[in-house]
Amino acid sequence: MDMDDFSPARSADPLALLARQDLDPLSVAELQERISALEAEIARTRGKLEGAVNHRASADALFRQ
Repeated sequence: MDMDDFSPARSADPLALLARQDLDPLSVAELQERISALEAEIARTRGKLEGAVNHRASADALFRQ
C-alpha cells in the first residue's frame, strides 16, 4: 500500500480511505484484527450516537416544561 493513499489531499474521509484499501496483501490474522478493530469502532460510534440521542431527548424534555 502506498502511503500517499492516506494523504489528506487525496481524501479527508476516513470511510473512503477504508473502502479503497487493498485487502489482498493482508493475512487471515490481519483481516481478523481489522474486523475486531472495525467492530470496536462501530461500538464506540453507537455509544456516541446513543449519548447524543439521550442528550437531545433530555434537552427536549427540559424545554417542554
